[in-house]
Amino acid sequence: MIYRFRVILDNDTKEDIFRDLEIRETDTLEDLHNIITQSFGFDGTEMASFYLSDEQWNQGEEISLFDMSEGGSDVRLMNETNLSDTIHEEQTKLIYVYDFFSLWTFFVELAEIAEETEGVDYPNLMFVKGQVPDEAPDKVFEAENLDEDEDDVFDEFDDDFDVNDYDNLNFDENWN
Repeated sequence: MIYRFRVILDNDTKEDIFRDLEIRETDTLEDLHNIITQSFGFDGTEMASFYLSDEQWNQGEEISLFDMSEGGSDVRLMNETNLSDTIHEEQTKLIYVYDFFSLWTFFVELAEIAEETEGVDYPNLMFVKGQVPDEAPDKVFEAENLDEDEDDVFDEFDDDFDVNDYDNLNFDENWN
């Protein structure tokens, strides 16, 4: 069987940037990593990971390109993980992060499971939409979107203490 994926670059531009890919279900996540990097024009030499995702694109278990852990942890590796063991009709979404310094982030979704077409070489790049920017899009985190006067804003210095008022800080100067 063939898995057809849509891989969408997470960006805040008006232009959609995605690739439609086909790959055999028996291939590994490392094979999927390779076609993603090639189809978006990356050299493939940076660290990368896939993350299982739910329907709301919440990041789950990591499947890494390399084992960067220290001693004996159970890190799943791309080259040891078949697509069919990870992706199926009930689990259709992955988050893919390439280059942990730039944080190129992609939403990978299984669009269809189809029969293999005779004469087609797999993996196969089916469709390209949009140009990849020179730099990874900036990530905007929820806390950055809050207005300064909102109640939800955390201010580590908003505790009514005046650090210059030593007499009222309630600590024992001779504690040791």
